[in-house]
Amino acid sequence: MSFLEYDFLVRALVAALFTGLAAPAVGTYLVQRRLSLMGDGIGHIAVTGVALGLLTGTSPTVTAVVVAIIGAVVIEVIREQGRTSGDVALALLFYGGIAGGVMLIGLAGQGANTLQTYLFGSILAIDSGDVWVTVVLAAVVVVVAVGLSPQLFAVAQDAEFARVAGLNVRFYNILVAVMAAVTVTVAMRTVGLLLVSALMVVPVATAQQVTRGFRTTLLLAMGLGTLASTGGLVTAAYVPNIPPGSTIVLLALAGFMAAWPLGVWLRRRQRLAAPFVATAEDDLALAADHTVVPESHAHEHGEDCGHAAVPHGDHVDYVHDGHRHAPHGSHYDEH
Repeated sequence: MSFLEYDFLVRALVAALFTGLAAPAVGTYLVQRRLSLMGDGIGHIAVTGVALGLLTGTSPTVTAVVVAIIGAVVIEVIREQGRTSGDVALALLFYGGIAGGVMLIGLAGQGANTLQTYLFGSILAIDSGDVWVTVVLAAVVVVVAVGLSPQLFAVAQDAEFARVAGLNVRFYNILVAVMAAVTVTVAMRTVGLLLVSALMVVPVATAQQVTRGFRTTLLLAMGLGTLASTGGLVTAAYVPNIPPGSTIVLLALAGFMAAWPLGVWLRRRQRLAAPFVATAEDDLALAADHTVVPESHAHEHGEDCGHAAVPHGDHVDYVHDGHRHAPHGSHYDEH
């Protein structure tokens, strides 16, 4: 079976591709702000938007976008001005959103099964109109997330420093909230409102295992999100009776489990190679443990030897094989 033979699979693949790019792009800033569960909170309040669309006979996608944006902005303002902590603000989203959605579904005379396609995704049933909405909104989110990454990172990393530097912290915080709301509603047809937070957070956590710079993490997370979303869709298309949404999330989690041991190993290497400054007490303690490495020491330390150099009193030590080698006459002291 080829994807190009079926229009619904092509539409699903395009939606998965753009969702996989946009979700981790926003999730990177949420993780940086320690608001990893914000996607879940917005997903719950989007349930109210979906139910409102069903009640009024309008597009549930459009009403979900509007309600999610309003809810995210209101909660961000409450969190900032009212000094409500992040977890309390998210709790308001969780409980208020799901309760409002259930109530409106009842008023609309619909059963809980009506929400199934939005809670767990229905990417294979997505139509051309929804694809265009997904592509446009996801593209806008990606452009803003990448184009304004210096400002958004500064605000997410240290709001006080960003404010002193002249950035409008409130504006950028609200912008991230709006992007998160848009991303959640875009992804609700792909992975569902209950699973969208995983696609926003897990690729970011995976990228953080093997990267150190923020921009590298951002771009790698977007790549991993794309691989997970398209890979999950392809897997579900060829394997009977498995839903695409859960497959996408499980692939993302499998990627994290594969990257975690590599991340542990890389961090250990960085700790061994990182220069450190010894205190006077350290010098006294190490004096008794110095070991002479004879002249046959195969490696010649110097400026271009590739080992980390550590200033140490009137000389320089070189970090080598987990020890510091100090030039001492015709030999090296190892400590």
